[in-house]
Amino acid sequence: MPPLTVRATTPPSAVAPLPDPADGALAVEPPTLAPREPAVTVSVLVPVRDEEQHIERSVATMLAQDVEGEVELLLIDGRSTDRTPEILRALQDRDPRIRVLDNPDRTTAHALNRGLRAARGRFVARMDAHAEYPRSYLRHGIERLSAGDVAWVAGPQLPTGAGRWSSLVARALAGPLGRGSSNKWQAAGAAAPEEWELSTSVFTGVWYRDRLDALGGWDGAWPVNQDSEMAARVLAEGGRIVCRAEMAARYVPRDSPTRLARQYWRYGQYRARTFLRHPSSCGPVRLAAPLLPVGLASAALPGRPGLPGRALAAGYAAALAVQVRRLRPPLRDAPALGTVLATMHLAWGSGFVAALVRWLPTRRQLRSARPAPLRRPSRDPARP
Repeated sequence: MPPLTVRATTPPSAVAPLPDPADGALAVEPPTLAPREPAVTVSVLVPVRDEEQHIERSVATMLAQDVEGEVELLLIDGRSTDRTPEILRALQDRDPRIRVLDNPDRTTAHALNRGLRAARGRFVARMDAHAEYPRSYLRHGIERLSAGDVAWVAGPQLPTGAGRWSSLVARALAGPLGRGSSNKWQAAGAAAPEEWELSTSVFTGVWYRDRLDALGGWDGAWPVNQDSEMAARVLAEGGRIVCRAEMAARYVPRDSPTRLARQYWRYGQYRARTFLRHPSSCGPVRLAAPLLPVGLASAALPGRPGLPGRALAAGYAAALAVQVRRLRPPLRDAPALGTVLATMHLAWGSGFVAALVRWLPTRRQLRSARPAPLRRPSRDPARP
């Protein structure tokens, strides 16, 4: 494999100051729309916000990609309040492949869209700042896309614990009660197939930039679940989404029950919003999951009306116990693992129900609204 070609992608004159909570010194590019003609092989979009614990390690794996051709790494900062701006400044100073963009809207979808507008690559990849990708991630994604029969290439999501609760979440995701109906968690082990089809449960990926432009990118009304919403649009157009075992990426789950509950509450909410726009995006398992918190709540009804709920509670507790036993945690962690599973289920289901109540009256508007295609200029407007 020839060595990666490196060249500066951002002249010093093209930067502007971003308010930095520490000292205001981080230099970022002003918002731009890259021209239609690609200038590099692949643009990697990395939404960043308060990622001081993981960003350096993650960026190191991104820069170590063995892809043939030129790479630019677009780090889109959502006005971080920790040491992330300082770290980004140091990374940008060390490597000319790194470009730093500002994301005043602060959400992931807006970050990705700002990165897409500025992207100069023929291919575009999304990578997460709290994940570690194999060195061949971009190469395998580009090679598979180049075969011409798929629209989106992704890899499995491999949860890796970094702390007690994070490790428990990773263990929970190793079982069917943790994964649910999603097959993006399928590990790249000996028993895994080389490739399998994905539906709307996806984890980052690689695309042709033209494809993303035609889709209009990510919908900014989806602060979470934005990949799933876009995947539903891809599938509705007849596109295929595949997962390659060799592209498996490790990520660190939340290391607190409270943060886990908040995360899954939001997942449930925006999965419901995706369902209202794309009814085929939720199968029987996902549609049954919101019934769990409702059914368990009915167990509090006195007398006969509460009998079904109490039976459900007993069955659910038994299912949790069986799953915990099969996952074989240390004995002292067994109750906490059951708590993690219940938190994931009840937070997701409750968020889904709350979102249906909130957004069901607007389902027609949701179904008719779509991001507008991105129209790029034929040449760089900054050049004479």
